[in-house]
Amino acid sequence: MTNSSSPLDTDFLRVTSIPYTTENYVIFSGVPLQRSSYRINSGKYVITIKSEASALPVRPAIGQHWEVNGFRMIDTLENGDYLLQRHTYDAPAQLACTLPEDGEQLIRFVAKEPDFKGIGEQKARALWEHLGGDFHETLAHDTPESRNRLLELLSLDSVNALYAGYAKYANLSACNWMSQHAIPAPVQQRLLKYHKEASVQAIQENPYLLLGFGMSFKAVDELSFGVVDDDARRLTGAVEMAIRKEIEKGHTYTTQGAIRPAVTKMLGSLTLAAQAFEASQQQAQFVLNWETGSYHPTAQILMETVVAKRLRQLALQTGLYDQEADRACMTAIAEAPCELTQRQMQAVVTSLDNAISCITGGAGTGKTTVLRTALRAVNTLGYEIHAVALSGRAAMRLHESIGFSTRTIAGLLRQEPIEPTTDHPLHLLVIDESSMVDLPTMYRLVTHISPKVRIIFTGDPDQLPPIGCGTVLSDIVASGLVANTTLDVVKRQEGSTGIPEYSKMINEGIVPRQLSAGAVYFHETTVDKIAEQCTALYAQAPEGSRIIGATKALVADINQRVQKMVNPGGTRMEFELQGDRFYREICQGDSVLFTQNNYDAGIQNGTLGILVSSEATEESFGVVQLDTGTEVLLTQTIQESMELGYCITLHKAQGSQFPRVIIALKRSHIVDRAWLYTAITRAELEVHIVGTESELATITRAQSLAHQRLSYLKQLLDADEPIENSLSGAIRLARPM
Repeated sequence: MTNSSSPLDTDFLRVTSIPYTTENYVIFSGVPLQRSSYRINSGKYVITIKSEASALPVRPAIGQHWEVNGFRMIDTLENGDYLLQRHTYDAPAQLACTLPEDGEQLIRFVAKEPDFKGIGEQKARALWEHLGGDFHETLAHDTPESRNRLLELLSLDSVNALYAGYAKYANLSACNWMSQHAIPAPVQQRLLKYHKEASVQAIQENPYLLLGFGMSFKAVDELSFGVVDDDARRLTGAVEMAIRKEIEKGHTYTTQGAIRPAVTKMLGSLTLAAQAFEASQQQAQFVLNWETGSYHPTAQILMETVVAKRLRQLALQTGLYDQEADRACMTAIAEAPCELTQRQMQAVVTSLDNAISCITGGAGTGKTTVLRTALRAVNTLGYEIHAVALSGRAAMRLHESIGFSTRTIAGLLRQEPIEPTTDHPLHLLVIDESSMVDLPTMYRLVTHISPKVRIIFTGDPDQLPPIGCGTVLSDIVASGLVANTTLDVVKRQEGSTGIPEYSKMINEGIVPRQLSAGAVYFHETTVDKIAEQCTALYAQAPEGSRIIGATKALVADINQRVQKMVNPGGTRMEFELQGDRFYREICQGDSVLFTQNNYDAGIQNGTLGILVSSEATEESFGVVQLDTGTEVLLTQTIQESMELGYCITLHKAQGSQFPRVIIALKRSHIVDRAWLYTAITRAELEVHIVGTESELATITRAQSLAHQRLSYLKQLLDADEPIENSLSGAIRLARPM
């Protein structure tokens, strides 16, 4: 075999096979076509395209016609008595898809394309003979006239299937145009959802609307379309992008002082930045508080207002602890697995006395014990209990602790809204590990349940803040509006471990005098040796150990090191797809982590397990035993969401505990006091902190990043007057949503 590369070139092909496709990556092949006639080229070669899925205007399907432009690798293969060439484009510069126009090719395409359910070759041929050159025009417009033409040959079900299958190609010309202008496929899909066939026109009229669909300011600037530097659309886009970046940091609003540097950098001029703030007051999608000079994106202020209004309504319902509740409470307390402290009994009573309440405290202070007791009493009173947590692991642990059915928040939101009925008039929603719940998730929850549904929050406000914007639990507790009981006596760890005292000092910003104390071990290690030291510590006791890292790069580095040390002889995953050989650097015996939900398989984002078989069969790519004990066959989709799990990020570990935790303490933009405190409290028996003493001291003494988040929810909860009145005087809407 010989191979060579060619300069930038163009090929046309008809797709004949798709050997590999995942959510993120696609490989497809086909035969070359003549551009003028779209007939098969007589040359003896095939074309293979390897591409990120985000670069494709549509998913490839057998029978489609594609134009590809870019650098190609030409392989010459011996194929019997003649030589066969293969043109391979890896991440080509441009890709465009068209539907076949020729009758025979179109017939075969419709018959083979899975989206055209129930339309075989016979029906496809009859359609072509009936419609001829009007085929695409008829299917592109679902009108009564078009349907009548189709109903002359097809049943109503077949007509519906034909239109449904053709729908994904309806915007093909727009997708191709956007792909040629380097607009990523995810942006295209979001744009088409709102603008449909008018997307190209909308972009040409205002390219900066792409900022709201995920493109960077620089990328939109490069599209230009004749927009001059001081165009109001560009100026306003810069302000909106700067505000959006602040929301990505976790704030729900921002100030002009905070965003001015970013606006100036994007526009390249102080003068233009000043003009931008002036222009944006009339056009931007945000609310401006003239009294404070704060900028509130309309989405965030809407969500905060709705959440605050719902919580305030519930907070008014107090004094619910009657004789019946007292009997249920006393019975539940008597049946508790251990004797409750005075504060814990107070928390149970508070939960019964208020329509909304919080049970908060550090790790191991008995929040779950109190919750289990309160829920026993509430259930006795006839309430249907809905218990949720953000992660799958947290939901599983909650179920094991309280004995009631639980689910993830995402799972609850996929179900029908919770509404009282004649048969089930009383409902209670429990939100566990609620410090992890961000503002958008809280908004979705309160709008998914009836205002009559009671709520109990449990969590630790001092833990790592949510990934998304807002600090919901901290705001609720700080406002004082909602009845809250803070538990402060550690129950989980044995006092001899020293973990409770150590974590409490870190949480209070105090650097322990002895960095190694009890079952907490500090390992002074230079930054460049952190990964190596964590690997060595893991290898000393793999059973029950988990390494926690801050960044994806550090986590990946440690995972590779641990794999080589503890599982050097593991058989790696290898499999064949349509004649091509693929492999993954995950081996039998490796600890694995899943990063996407697959509810049918019992997998949630954050689920851990062991790859117990790497042998590919016709049914699967291998077998994983989850930490629940269940074995799962690895389909293509499931295995694509799987990665090594010896070391995980803290967000994946939050809501879980492990006997032995190793913390890779390396400075990053997310590592702060709350991060370190949360990481330490993931351990049940033993903690190893790996890093430098100076960084530990700096991280501990500095205020947590969560306390620097700007959130308006607390102010709305604090307001003495109705929310509508508190907003109307201080805030002006620059432009309706």
